[in-house]
Amino acid sequence: MKPILKLYRGYANDQELIVMGHVFKPSSREEYNFQKKNLKNASSIIKLFQIKTLANADVYLHYKGLNIHTKTLDDGYFKFCIPMDTEMQYGWNEYKVSTPYKQKSISEKGSFIRPHKGNLGIISDIDDTFLVSHTFNPLKKLYELLFKNINKRTVYDDVVTHYQALSTAGRSQSEEFNVFFYVSSSEWNLYRFITKFTEMHQLPEAVLLLKDIKTSLWDFFSTGRGNHNHKFEKIKHILEFYPNLEYVLLGDDSQQDAFLYEAICKIFPVTVKAVYIRQTGLSPKKKIKTTLDNIASLKVSVCYFKDSSEAIAHSKSIGVIS
Repeated sequence: MKPILKLYRGYANDQELIVMGHVFKPSSREEYNFQKKNLKNASSIIKLFQIKTLANADVYLHYKGLNIHTKTLDDGYFKFCIPMDTEMQYGWNEYKVSTPYKQKSISEKGSFIRPHKGNLGIISDIDDTFLVSHTFNPLKKLYELLFKNINKRTVYDDVVTHYQALSTAGRSQSEEFNVFFYVSSSEWNLYRFITKFTEMHQLPEAVLLLKDIKTSLWDFFSTGRGNHNHKFEKIKHILEFYPNLEYVLLGDDSQQDAFLYEAICKIFPVTVKAVYIRQTGLSPKKKIKTTLDNIASLKVSVCYFKDSSEAIAHSKSIGVIS
């Protein structure tokens, strides 16, 4: 058996390229099977949280003649932040990473995006923002994750229409779409599940920024929970990395999205154009409404909605989509 190399979608601006991934120890476990049902699906999901990472493994980035070496961190994670002086195309580009194994090399190809200047950047949460997850009910959330395979998981009505419209807003058919980021408290363990799910439902292709990988069964039972500061830091990084974009932020009221977005709007009062928060319960939450009113006082357009059709109408009313 040989080590397993996983790459994630990266991103670039005019001066820097960022790509990342994990290296895992050799394993006889089969990869998550999207077609398994009920108990077999539960077993497959749990195995995602019983993986073993490879610390201090050598990894090499190959891009346009560059061959750059680094090593994985203690949790098997690696990240290349590379200054670039060579011309990169706008849109999605390909890169390659390799790790040596015995006298050979294991390599994988990944992709990264370089968005056009002056367009929209869309940052969205995942659970209960577009993927129905029942985060407000931990037992129900675990049931959904364990006993419903990817074909049984659902998106909210009209959410795909809204996201596709945001993706093409202000762009001609010949241009690349607006850049999307899915920033979540879900862990890297669920990366394949999320990317496959978004592809199945024709949601925009996005860079995913997730929480540190988990490697034990106990960690599985707290998946997606705990401190959400990592989301704030990742969103703040995106806005600093692409200062020339205007941003639309999408989340829900089941956790901390509204409060995180309020802090982001206070730091970036010029670049955030609109904030959307999905209502997940039977009635709006007073604290969420107060927070959104405060965001609106910064001249950021806000929408607290139950159905995505309301969000679509709002986006049209402020000229974000046509």
